[in-house]
Amino acid sequence: MKDSVTLHGKKFTAFLSEKEILLAVQKIADDIARDYKDEVPIFVGVLNGAFMFASDFLKCYPYPCEVSFVKLSSYRGLTSTGIVETLLDLPEQVEGRHVIILEDIVDTGRTLQELVHMFANKNVKDFKIASLFYKSEIYNGEYPIDYFGIEIPDKFIVGYGLDYREQGRNLRNVYQLKKQPMINLVLFGKPGAGKGTQAAFLKERYGLKHISTGDVFRYNIKNGTELGKLAQSYMDKGDLVPDEVTIRMLQDEVEKATEASGFIFDGFPRTTAQAEALDNFLESKEMSIDATIALEADDEVLIERLLERGKVSGRADDQDAGKIRNRFEEYNAKTAPLKAYYQQQGKFHSVNGIGEIQEITRRLSAVIDQL
Repeated sequence: MKDSVTLHGKKFTAFLSEKEILLAVQKIADDIARDYKDEVPIFVGVLNGAFMFASDFLKCYPYPCEVSFVKLSSYRGLTSTGIVETLLDLPEQVEGRHVIILEDIVDTGRTLQELVHMFANKNVKDFKIASLFYKSEIYNGEYPIDYFGIEIPDKFIVGYGLDYREQGRNLRNVYQLKKQPMINLVLFGKPGAGKGTQAAFLKERYGLKHISTGDVFRYNIKNGTELGKLAQSYMDKGDLVPDEVTIRMLQDEVEKATEASGFIFDGFPRTTAQAEALDNFLESKEMSIDATIALEADDEVLIERLLERGKVSGRADDQDAGKIRNRFEEYNAKTAPLKAYYQQQGKFHSVNGIGEIQEITRRLSAVIDQL
């Protein structure tokens, strides 16, 4: 058994051997055989994941039976979408029959719920569920799991029919996703310091998700989400959007980016209270900010850079040196307390933001590589 495998750039480490799996399959077959030795059940395998389980199970089952398959899907990558699609429909002639579902894995129960609904109006004699793997800690418990082989923790696994983005199904053993240490950054910088440019390079290099508060606000408001409407209601009255609304927007972005190796927070926090709120939210997700990095640059250099940008962008606030200086003063006033907050945690880093783009990226990477 290999110690690890790599699929689509993700590393998976050894979890269950083929021998352990086959013993679990035999146990399920023995338990069902004991209950149905005088009947001829229909075993319904759930594709694609259960094809290996169904094959080995049928080799172990000693009595007459029939077999068919259905195909459902709720997974994309590492997580369930919550939407179950029916890709291959029910077998015919199940009325009055004993139906036993052969599932590769039961976790949240969404797919199981769809299966139960599929058979609800078929007048089967009885309906049982047999799963090779069972994640009891996250299963919603709506339906009983009549037979299962191995109870496992809530880890993403591949092998023996289970896949990661369609790879890994052919592995004889089962491997679990190796949790990579996350890198969570707060990126500071005055207007024109190049935060957006550098964030684009860093997210590609380290597999991070760039969360720009401005972009998140615009998305929610433009698409009329619940949080967007809530934020707009404050803005329409001329009030500041409360921190808890912003945090909820960020929370949605974090929870959607399940495959990210970490996050770059850009534009948030802007106050010490927001920094504390962000820390509390991340702690609830068993994460934390690893570093805050400030791109430092001489004001005169940045003013010249912004004035040039204003000629292209047409932004009024990039075409007036006086307005630009006011924005710098506002940045300094807001950032000073945040700098002290993160310095107390030993997480504040200052990086020279003047020079060629590639050179600045190397300076930022040197800080991150030390984390």
